[in-house]
Amino acid sequence: MINIDEFLSKFQEYTKKEKDRDEDYVIDLCDEVLKEKALRQHRFNFLRGDSRKDGKPGRKLPVDAYYESKKLVIEYNEKQHTESVALFDKKKTISGVSRGEQRKIYDNRRAEVLPQYGIEFVVISYDDFEYDGRKRIKRSRNHDLEMIKKKLKSFLD
Repeated sequence: MINIDEFLSKFQEYTKKEKDRDEDYVIDLCDEVLKEKALRQHRFNFLRGDSRKDGKPGRKLPVDAYYESKKLVIEYNEKQHTESVALFDKKKTISGVSRGEQRKIYDNRRAEVLPQYGIEFVVISYDDFEYDGRKRIKRSRNHDLEMIKKKLKSFLD
């Protein structure tokens, strides 16, 4: 039998960790600068992963943030987008390539396919910010907001 107090405590701990993610922090700043709430982890029918071995189309690839009124997708790239992460990158994928290689393929696919559908694509990277030794953003709100404004200046009203 599950102890409800223990469950709630673990759930709150998990929720706090999730809200503490750098990706959420960055997209929250983008929401503020663009004065619009992004559709997070949005999936388009036309943006798909590799086809499966049985011939079925690949899964719809998520994007970190989609601003529908601006026809803008923002991807936040953590360190695994630029550096190898041994624990994850060695695993083979359905396509027969490593997870790290597949991530590069899918990052490139987003950059190539989205503009074909009239959607602007902007990448914000962890190294656009001041970060600590673990590659986590230090979170200097005023500095971070200014960096986001520079990255997104062509989308500001």
